[in-house]
Amino acid sequence: MRYANVELSQTELMLVCDEQFILTKNRIIDKVYNLFGAVSNVFTELQRKHSIIFPVEVLLPSPKIYKGEQYKGLPYVMLDCPRYFAKNEAFTIRCFFWWGNFFSINLHLEGSYVFSFAPGIMNILLAAENKWYICINKNKWEHHFEMDNYLPARQVLSTINGNKYLDNREFLKIAKKIPLMQWNDAHEFFIDAYLEIFKMLGATVDGDNQTFRI
Repeated sequence: MRYANVELSQTELMLVCDEQFILTKNRIIDKVYNLFGAVSNVFTELQRKHSIIFPVEVLLPSPKIYKGEQYKGLPYVMLDCPRYFAKNEAFTIRCFFWWGNFFSINLHLEGSYVFSFAPGIMNILLAAENKWYICINKNKWEHHFEMDNYLPARQVLSTINGNKYLDNREFLKIAKKIPLMQWNDAHEFFIDAYLEIFKMLGATVDGDNQTFRI
C-alpha cells in the first residue's frame, strides 16, 4: 500500500539524495557560531569598559550562543550578551540569525528595567532618524518583522504618547535587522548597533550622550 503523505516531490527527492546540501548547511551554521563568538568578545569588552551602564546582576551570567531548527520551520542561531533572566525580569541584548531571512539584534527589557530605561530610550528613538523597530506584540519571544510584531519605532512613538505605549506592557523590545545578502557586513552591523544601544542606555543612566568606542 502506498501512502501519499510520505511520498516525496521531485524537488524533495533531489534534496534527500544530495548530502552536500546538509553539509553546506552545517558549515554555514558553524560560520554563524564563529561570527557570534567574535561579536561576543567585542561585546564583553565593551561591557567591561562601561559596566556602570548596567545593573550589577545583569553582567554576572556568561554570554551564550544557542541554535535550533524550528523557528517558524527554519534554522536559527542566537547570541545573548548580556543575558539576565529572572522571575518577571529580563535584560538582554540578543543577536539573531534566521535562515532565509535576516540577521537582527534586539534589546529586551522586562520588569523593573523597563521603568528604569525605557522612557529615556524611547525619547532617543523618537528624536533621531534611525532604523530601529519597536515590538508591539504581546508575545515577547517572537523575532520576525511582520506588522503584528515589529513596527518602525519612530512611527509608533510619534503617533502615541510614550508613556501610553508602556501602559499594560511588561516588556520593551527594540530591534534592527539586515538581510542575509549583506553577510559580509554582519560583523560591522552588530558592533554598530551594539554601540547605538550602549549610547541609549548610557544616556538614560547619566543623561548624557556618551561616545562609545571599541
